[in-house]
Amino acid sequence: MSMQPIKRGLAALVLMGLALPALAQTTVSDAWVRASVPHQQSTGAFMVLTASSDSKLVGVASPVAKTVQVHEMTMNGDVMGMREVKAIELPAGKAVTLDPNGLHVMLMGLHNQVKEGDKVPLTLTIEDAKGAKETLEVQAQVRALNADAGGGHDHMHMNH
Repeated sequence: MSMQPIKRGLAALVLMGLALPALAQTTVSDAWVRASVPHQQSTGAFMVLTASSDSKLVGVASPVAKTVQVHEMTMNGDVMGMREVKAIELPAGKAVTLDPNGLHVMLMGLHNQVKEGDKVPLTLTIEDAKGAKETLEVQAQVRALNADAGGGHDHMHMNH
């Protein structure tokens, strides 16, 4: 008879243990960085972030650039601009897309050319509603400058 409550207690502990890592868990998918051309000073990084609890992206760092900021595209009439954003809200369970036409990460003061096929390490700092911070290490795939970035560059200068 005395086994029942113990089993139930263990099951509850196991379930709690499973729930713990998920408290401030944020997943990153489809992370990529736009390839740069020689001497280009900056490029963009894009991804989809999904947090399991209400959180916000409060910082991004990368060894490939001097400065990393989160920017937002703004339209003022028909003038497109960019402004720095200090944090991106990540509502629980909702995929937040960072893309070239909206919120995105700018890698500025590039140390070297970012070439197609490379991987760029990014460290994301996520803060949950309770103020607990987690850092995520992401390897973003470098993709070619696509058509909307003025196409005409081909990749003839691949010096590896």
